[in-house]
Amino acid sequence: MAPATVTVTTGDVEGQQEDAVRRRGFLNGAVGIGAAVVTGTPAAAADRPAADPGAWLEKALFAPPPTGPVPLDRLERALRQAREGFRRARYDILGAELPALLAAADATRQELVGHAREQACALAAYSYSLAGELAVKQRSEVVWVASDRALAAARACGQPAPLGEATRMLSVAMRHAGRHRQAVDLLMQTGRQLADDPTPQARAVHAAMLLTCAYTAAHYGDRAAALDMVDEAQDIGARIHYGPGLKKVTIQATREQCETFRLGVFNKLGVPDEGVAVVRRVNPREFPTAERRARFHTDAARMWHQLGNHERTFASLRAIEREAPEEVRRPSVKALTADLLYSSTNLPGMREFAARTGVHG
Repeated sequence: MAPATVTVTTGDVEGQQEDAVRRRGFLNGAVGIGAAVVTGTPAAAADRPAADPGAWLEKALFAPPPTGPVPLDRLERALRQAREGFRRARYDILGAELPALLAAADATRQELVGHAREQACALAAYSYSLAGELAVKQRSEVVWVASDRALAAARACGQPAPLGEATRMLSVAMRHAGRHRQAVDLLMQTGRQLADDPTPQARAVHAAMLLTCAYTAAHYGDRAAALDMVDEAQDIGARIHYGPGLKKVTIQATREQCETFRLGVFNKLGVPDEGVAVVRRVNPREFPTAERRARFHTDAARMWHQLGNHERTFASLRAIEREAPEEVRRPSVKALTADLLYSSTNLPGMREFAARTGVHG
C-alpha cells in the first residue's frame, strides 16, 4: 500500500505551519477508525479483522503502530467515532481501532505547541481513558497503564474535565486491586478541584466521579456515604443538559443512570432486596446507549441472583445479550452465567445460552 500524506496545523504559530507526514505501514495493517485517522479514508468493513479486544488493547499500549501526527479535527472525529463504538458495546471493533487512535494522539501532541498542544493532550487523555474503559470490560490489568497515561496527558492539558475522567479510571483500577479506601480518597481529592468549576464538562465529570466513588465506598460497607454520593450526583445531573458536547463523559448522571448505581450499591452492600424497587421504577429504554442498558441488566441479574431467583436472573442475562451481545461475554458476566448453569435449577435454554456466550458445562 502506498504511503498517504496528511497535514498537521499548529494553531498558535503565526501563519499556518504545515508538515507533510508520511504514514509508515501499520503492524498487521490499519483497520476501521485507525485507518481513517491516518489516511482520512475509512477501511471497508470486510477489511476489519476479527480479534480479541484484550489483545488489541495490549498492542495499543505496548506495541503501537508507527504513525505521525494528524489534524486536530480528524483526531477529534476519530475519538468521537471510537467512543460511539464503546457506547454501542462493539468492543471487538473498538479494540481494533485503539492502536492507531492512541498512536496518532501521542504523535499529534508531541508535534504541537501552545494551545493546540493542550487540545491534543486533552484528546489523548480522553483516548487513554477510553482504553481504560475497555480494559475494565476485559478485566485486564493494563487498566493501570491506560489510566496512568490518561492522567499524564490530562495534567499536561490543564483542563479539569479530562483530569477527572482519567482520575476516575485510575480509581477503578485501584478498586479492582482491593484498594477501596485509597480509591475513594483519590476521587474525593480530585472532586474538590472540580466542585467550583461551573462549566458543564467539569460538573458532568464531577457527578460521574461521585457515582464511581459511591459504588467504591459500598465495597467497604459505608452505606450512608455511598447513598449520599448517589443523591448528590443525581442532584448535579438534574441541572445538566447532556448534549453532544458531553459525550466524552462515559457515565452521565441522569436519573436512570444514578438509579443503576444505587442498585449496584445495594448489591455490593448485600441488601439486594432494597434494589427490587429500583429495578421496578427504571425503564431500560430510557438509557441512551446499549452499553448502559446492558449495565443495568447486569446489575439486575446480580440482584436477582443474590435473591435466589434463578428465572429472573436468566431473564436479565438474556436481556443483556439482546442489548449488547459482547457484554454477556465479559468475564464477570460469564462467571454469573456459569454459576447459574451449575445450579440445581433446570432452566429451559440455559445450556444453549451458556454455550453461545462462551460458558461450557
